[in-house]
Amino acid sequence: MRIWLDGALRDAEDAKVSVLDHGLTVGDGVFETLKAHHGRAFALTRHLDRLTRSARGLGLPDPDLDEVRRACAAVLEADPVPLGRLRITYTGGLSPLGSDRGDTGPTLVVALGDTVRRPDSTAVITVPWVRNERSPLTGLKTTSYAENVVALARAHRQDASEALFANTVGQLCEGTGSNVFVVLDGELHTPPVASGCLAGITRALVVEWTGARETDLPFEVLERADEVFLTSSLRDVQAVHRVDGRTLGAPGPVTAKAMRVFDERAASDLDP
Repeated sequence: MRIWLDGALRDAEDAKVSVLDHGLTVGDGVFETLKAHHGRAFALTRHLDRLTRSARGLGLPDPDLDEVRRACAAVLEADPVPLGRLRITYTGGLSPLGSDRGDTGPTLVVALGDTVRRPDSTAVITVPWVRNERSPLTGLKTTSYAENVVALARAHRQDASEALFANTVGQLCEGTGSNVFVVLDGELHTPPVASGCLAGITRALVVEWTGARETDLPFEVLERADEVFLTSSLRDVQAVHRVDGRTLGAPGPVTAKAMRVFDERAASDLDP
């Protein structure tokens, strides 16, 4: 593996970040995860736009997007795996211990790992913890991911691949690393960004390409939805065949159409 770190491509064993990096000490950083096919990243422009929005939300300097693009290209060229997870991490950089940020400037890391195509359907669980739609981090893709780690570990213990959250007012919100869509009476719905969910790249494309409605939904909608599916950069559109103890036919007709539309549109334009 070759990794881009602060301006240069390095071997993995030589790509070292200081123990005083603010991304490590207090989770002061943002990141993006992209799907890559044979050395080409999908929806790179949209991901870089969101990286900038997240950085601004934390008060970090705008990332140099030309450098980020060079870094992505260098990493992808060094190891053009058939299907990969390309991760861009941008942190507060060297800082004193504590919450105060240092003045040495941000750290940029770009790495690529190989992955495999997800199954067409999966199981999910609901968790008792909530997303805070009024948090200063709402809508930002930050490296403060510990609550997702805890929830995902619970999902894995229950033979599921994702955990779904409500927000503080009991509305359906999102998964640990995915957005959620439901089918009600043949219509496709997904929670609005105001629910506290991340403005997912795949989510946005599915809304644009299928005409899905952004709707405030009670968390209990998962108990009666005709179909449920997840979206994310590596899941694309993935049907859900079980929510907690409830079994659904998957993929249902609306989900199957969304999967087909997404695959066709994504294949025709790598940077939609």
